[in-house]
Amino acid sequence: MALTGPALLAKVKELGDLGKSEIVRSTGYVSTKKDGGERLNFTAFYEALLEAKGLGFGAAAGNGGGKGGRKLSYVATVQGNGNLLIGKAYTSLLNLEVGDEFEIKLGRKQIRLLPAGAEEEGDE
Repeated sequence: MALTGPALLAKVKELGDLGKSEIVRSTGYVSTKKDGGERLNFTAFYEALLEAKGLGFGAAAGNGGGKGGRKLSYVATVQGNGNLLIGKAYTSLLNLEVGDEFEIKLGRKQIRLLPAGAEEEGDE
């Protein structure tokens, strides 16, 4: 049976040095294919992991916790005035507050926002 919630988080922390496939397998996100082979269910694993961390994609989380309306698309579009608007639903998901500051890191075709003063993790 696949782990969820705090049990999933604890197991992932315990298995931190293992590879992704082994972590997914060890937490129960595996099924059997018709030919008897093993299929690792990465999508279900990552959805459960996000849910356990309070960032689920369910009905309540899908719209930023509001009263309905559009679902988050996780896509931003440059506006006519050149601004790139992220929006309240996303800042709410991350528990950001007015006045929070970020360093802007530019890469090839990507923008990374890092909390001001935070050390950058390894490049992806």
